[in-house]
Amino acid sequence: MMFRTLAGASTLALMVAGVAVAQDSLDRDHDHDHAHDQAHDGDVTLYRLFIGDHDAGRVTAIDLTAPEKRWSFETTGQTKLFPVAGGAVVAAVQSDDDAVHFFDSGISFEDHGDHADIEVSDPAPFDASLTGPRPFHLVDHDGKIAINYDRGGYAEVLDAAALARGQIEPQRFPQERAHHGFVAPMGRNWLSTVASDEEVAGDASVPRLGLQAFDAEGNATGDLATCTGIHGEAFSGAYLVAGCKEGVLTATSKGDGVEYELLEYPDDLPQDVTTGTILGSNAVQMFLGNHGPDGLVVIDPVDEPHFTRIALPFRRVDFALDSVKPSNAFVLTEDGSLHRVNMLTAEIEQSAQVTEPYSMDGHWNDARPRIAMAGDEVVVTDPNAGVVRRISTTDLSEIGKIEVEGTPYNITVAGGSGVVH
Repeated sequence: MMFRTLAGASTLALMVAGVAVAQDSLDRDHDHDHAHDQAHDGDVTLYRLFIGDHDAGRVTAIDLTAPEKRWSFETTGQTKLFPVAGGAVVAAVQSDDDAVHFFDSGISFEDHGDHADIEVSDPAPFDASLTGPRPFHLVDHDGKIAINYDRGGYAEVLDAAALARGQIEPQRFPQERAHHGFVAPMGRNWLSTVASDEEVAGDASVPRLGLQAFDAEGNATGDLATCTGIHGEAFSGAYLVAGCKEGVLTATSKGDGVEYELLEYPDDLPQDVTTGTILGSNAVQMFLGNHGPDGLVVIDPVDEPHFTRIALPFRRVDFALDSVKPSNAFVLTEDGSLHRVNMLTAEIEQSAQVTEPYSMDGHWNDARPRIAMAGDEVVVTDPNAGVVRRISTTDLSEIGKIEVEGTPYNITVAGGSGVVH
């Protein structure tokens, strides 16, 4: 399997599935002084955790290496958190409460080519928010942020640069029918999932047919690319990929249009198992997706084999890509073990138990751990213990824990490294 390194990848604030990116060559010291206490020019590394409560409408922001620095913000309900606009903003999507709130992360970067300047301030909520019928998938790509409203039949598109300045000025992208889908920019086009016109009863899911290119007003600019049950999306390099019943659909910009290819699941993979959650690397053109309850799959969109499956010892709880070391990924399984996966070899390199067991039986939204990356640490919410655990990416040892009020659940990280002049 050959992976293509992305030329010219920026070292500041590139985001993957909610992970803030740090510079690859940082010298990280877990005991460094907090950024607010820097009284002189020099390098600053700061990661700020944003943690959504499982039961209460609350988001807690905490500075990783100075956890006494923390802030609490009210939301309408339970949140799924995304760092957007280069990590300057955190979006809090509340699907069950028809709202999207935004927070200034208090960390911003200015790229100077050979380094990035960092500015640090207190996080703060935006005065304005978005409301709409069941916001769900959020796509942040190419300076645009698209939020799909599953029961509205449209997406709202925000300009990332304007959002970083505190401006919420959504443009509506119409869809023919409300459905659980996504909208994403690609070149001059907008890609949108397309639903069937089949009648369904009650709250049953509308069947999804595939992906199609449109202009900004929702007029089709290309033919439908079949991808039955399309779900999950990610960008890496020139590619967008999405999971289908038949395999994985790839899309690339070609001239004024879009080129698709369906990568069918090979016969040697478990049958009747699909991929529906996908993460894309920011430095190597490859993807990592779920594959059944107890597996992951490395996806190479260009070279064969396109799929390399990784069998897990227990069912998967959550997984994340390591943006500092792009060959690594981390996955937490229901026995409470964290595993470091080498995506180039598709092998589990090391495992360690970091929480008590959390069974995957029960409701999909029960309070279970979630993981995110913060430089050379994996941060793990432990809802039953009421803490966030700090795990070293090097040896998977616990290097600290942070108590969090309530039931810590979803988590994301904003931050990285820069220079203060």
